[in-house]
Amino acid sequence: MLTAVSSRLVLLDSASLYFRAFYALPESMTAPDGTPVNAVRGFIDTITKVVTDRGATRLVACLDADWRPEFRVAALPSYKAHRVLEGGVEGEEDVPDTLTPQVPIILDVLDAVGIATAEAVGYEADDVIGTLAAREETDPVEVITGDRDLFQVVRDEPVPVRVLYLGRGWAKAELLGPVELAAKYGLPETDAGPAYAGMAVLRGDPSDGLPGVAGIGEKTAAKLVKEFGSLRAVLDAVHDPRDRKLTTRARTALLAAQDYLAVAPTVVNVATDAKVLQDRPDIVPTAPADPDRVEELSRRWGLGSSLPRLLNALERRRS
Repeated sequence: MLTAVSSRLVLLDSASLYFRAFYALPESMTAPDGTPVNAVRGFIDTITKVVTDRGATRLVACLDADWRPEFRVAALPSYKAHRVLEGGVEGEEDVPDTLTPQVPIILDVLDAVGIATAEAVGYEADDVIGTLAAREETDPVEVITGDRDLFQVVRDEPVPVRVLYLGRGWAKAELLGPVELAAKYGLPETDAGPAYAGMAVLRGDPSDGLPGVAGIGEKTAAKLVKEFGSLRAVLDAVHDPRDRKLTTRARTALLAAQDYLAVAPTVVNVATDAKVLQDRPDIVPTAPADPDRVEELSRRWGLGSSLPRLLNALERRRS
C-alpha cells in the first residue's frame, strides 16, 4: 500500500513516462486529424494519478534539454550511441515516428494547465531531477520514473527523497528509499543512493551503451560496493597489494576495465548542480492557467476524458 504525505515535491521524469505511455496504450487513440495521441493521454493520466494518489502539492515535469549530453559522450563515446538516428540531424535521437509529434502537444497541455516544467541546457532530465532533489530543504521529494538510473538520488536528509518506480506499471509501483534500495540490491543502507550508482558503474547498462566490467554482474557489483563501502574504495583496493578482500578474479577484471572505470562515474552519476530553468512556480494549480486554451487543445487533439479527469483532480485540491 503506497501512502502519500500531506505536502511533497513530486518530480516527473517526463520522457521516461511518456515513452512508457506510448508503448502501453494503442496508437488507435488518435486526434480528429489522425495524429496518434496515446502518449499524450497516458502522460496526462499519469499526472492525474500523481495529484490524486500521491497527493502532490508541488509538481515539476522535468525535461531533457539534451538527451545525450556532450560531457557524457566525451567521457564515453558509446553512451547511448545505438539510439542516435541514422541519417538524421546530428545527435538526433531515434524516436518512433508517431511519438515525436506528440511531445509538443504534451508541452502545450502542461503550459495551458499551469504545471511547471524544468530543464537545463546541456543536461538530461535526470540531472534536473538530481539538482532539484539536492536543492530541496523543505518538503519530502518523490521522483516518479520508469528508469532505474534515478535510484541513486534516494536519501533521508535533509529531507527524504524517494523514488516511485513504475517499471512494471502503477499496479506494481515500488516506492524506494535507502532502506528499500539496500534490501532490493544488497547494498549498504548508509549512502544507499551513491552505492547504487557505484554498483551501476560496475554492472554496466547495455541500454545506455555502458559496457560495465566484464565478468562482474549485478550481484557481484553490489557485493563489492557493500563490502568496501563505496566504488571509490573498491577501485583503491585494486591497486593496493596489501588488500586481501578482493579475489584475484575480481582484481583482474577491474584492472582490465580501468580505462572504462576512470570515466564511467561521470556518465552514471546524475548532476546535482545543473543550471535549471523552470518556467513557473511548482505549486500544483487548482484551476487551469488558460482554460480556453485547455478546451481548444482537448478539442483539437481529441483528448477525450483525460483532460477533464486531470482538471477535476486539480479542482478537488481546493477543498
